[in-house]
Amino acid sequence: MNLKLQLLSIAISAALLAGCNKAPELSTSQPAPAAAQTAPAAAQTESAKANAFFEQYFNEAAALSPMALTQLGLKQDYDKWDQLTDEQNDKELALTKKALADLAQFDVSKLDTQTALSYQLFKQQLEQDIANDKWRYYNYPVNQMFGMHAGVPALLINQHQIDNEADAKAYIARLNGIPQLFKQLEAQLTKRAELGIIPPKFVFPLVIEASQNIIKGAPFTAGADSTLLEDFRNKVNKLTLDEAAKQLLIKEAEVALTSSVKPAYDSLIAYLTAQEQQAGTDDGVWRFKDGEAFYNMALERTTTTKMTAEEIHQLGLSEVARIHDEMKVIMQKVGFKGDLQAFFAFMRDDAQFYYPDTAEGKAAYLAEATRLIDHMKSQLDSLFLVKPKADLIVKAVEPFREQSAGKAFYQRPSMDGSRPGIYYANLHNMKDMPKYQMEALAYHEGIPGHHMQLAIAQELGDLPKFRRFGRYTAYSEGWGLYTELLPKDIGLYQDPYSDFGRLAMELWRACRLVVDTGIHAKKWTREQAIQYLADNTPNARTEAENAIERYIVMPSQATAYKIGMIKIVQLRDKAKAVLGEKFDIREYHDVVLKNGPVPLDVLEALVDAYIKGKQST
Repeated sequence: MNLKLQLLSIAISAALLAGCNKAPELSTSQPAPAAAQTAPAAAQTESAKANAFFEQYFNEAAALSPMALTQLGLKQDYDKWDQLTDEQNDKELALTKKALADLAQFDVSKLDTQTALSYQLFKQQLEQDIANDKWRYYNYPVNQMFGMHAGVPALLINQHQIDNEADAKAYIARLNGIPQLFKQLEAQLTKRAELGIIPPKFVFPLVIEASQNIIKGAPFTAGADSTLLEDFRNKVNKLTLDEAAKQLLIKEAEVALTSSVKPAYDSLIAYLTAQEQQAGTDDGVWRFKDGEAFYNMALERTTTTKMTAEEIHQLGLSEVARIHDEMKVIMQKVGFKGDLQAFFAFMRDDAQFYYPDTAEGKAAYLAEATRLIDHMKSQLDSLFLVKPKADLIVKAVEPFREQSAGKAFYQRPSMDGSRPGIYYANLHNMKDMPKYQMEALAYHEGIPGHHMQLAIAQELGDLPKFRRFGRYTAYSEGWGLYTELLPKDIGLYQDPYSDFGRLAMELWRACRLVVDTGIHAKKWTREQAIQYLADNTPNARTEAENAIERYIVMPSQATAYKIGMIKIVQLRDKAKAVLGEKFDIREYHDVVLKNGPVPLDVLEALVDAYIKGKQST
């Protein structure tokens, strides 16, 4: 995944809140890592040069994406959208090739240890980006998970902060820029259709409805403000401007909404409605030309391993069986009479496990999720030496996208920490959000999960930005799943039903290994994959349907969680076994977190180095 896509990977489907009065500028240089400060002069010089080069490339790549800049909390090109053209992709590829060629100027033998690792990761990333260009059309720019149709309002509402009149004008300019953006989007969809890369038929009603939701309400129709007008009005009304100036800005926004935004969405809806007639019901990427090779590449990039689709599939089956056995122990502990399937039905259907599907029930869920995270914060000293500076808040997914969004997700804070990290809970259907999964879900998305990992990573000022903001899915999601288990080590999950919820969450990820490879390598149908989840987990069938639809449009992504978690647990167990009384869980977590996101083989090398160093003390 190239840098631009790394920066946007979560931004399109998630959101940020708050903001600073003046956004920081992208710097063109960066101090050498702390490790270089005590290195010999030659190494210090070479490392400083290398780190300045890494920073320069990051800045140049980020500058090609106004949306990425906004995600980073920067107000450069604040009035623009990305260019969705082949010419832009070619420009990004040329920058990548130039960076790879320029790497030859550095003498790796003169780099300090941390900068040598940066060099290794940087070179690998560039090489993969260049190799992956052959697959540039093998994706769905519009889909129910992170399509541009929803990414545009999500960015405006949750990332485009309005701290002054200029910011408001930039917002209006972006509204007026949507027709050109969507025209480019339609051209990209046409190019993919010519190659036979069209989303499965089930995608279209979801994205069409989500698009229609954006243009409901004032000023498009009578009634309450539309989602975008409500957002703009609320932000502008908080400015210290006179009332006439505020009303003028709001009027300009209304004109932009009716004259630019509505025609753009109408055009996209018409385009998607027509393309839906070409869509089929085969779901896996095996149906594409060279689809098998594409999926194998995707698995390798996602897992950062050489595991084959068949190996991943078999690992999933064995993990499902193991977790089922552990669940049976809990079933006996609570005195349930019946088999595991009956227990699943009990956990799925009994009203005691769910908040009411009302405004009060949803507020109670958010309050309890916040309480769980606050309590976990008080336990961190026993597990971590370094903790994130940025705050974390809990928020419900916005109504305009809750029907198609995932169960829960996290959005990292802004680069300067002025905007908090957000744990988003999707409360569209409270039957999808059982109480017994609340602990594990809060730990995974919030603390000590994604917020710990992502916020700490971007606060590692000694590392170049491409590492602080990089994303290796197996590492990041493996950490998230690992941190569902970690609180059990300090006595949490006292309620056996909550511990069952933890296992249910892990089981879900084990099943992902089975169904993702089933869909994309074994030609499983959507219905076959949904039935597998329904038969082997306690989750609601609607959740199974939404999940399988996610895995279909994001091939390989779902395999990252269990593979990453298994490696992190294996490395921890290895360190404990070798070091004995010298082992400190806090130090182990430092090794995992303080080097930023890395491939799993690199993580193993870092842990081995930690073990060796600890043995010698």
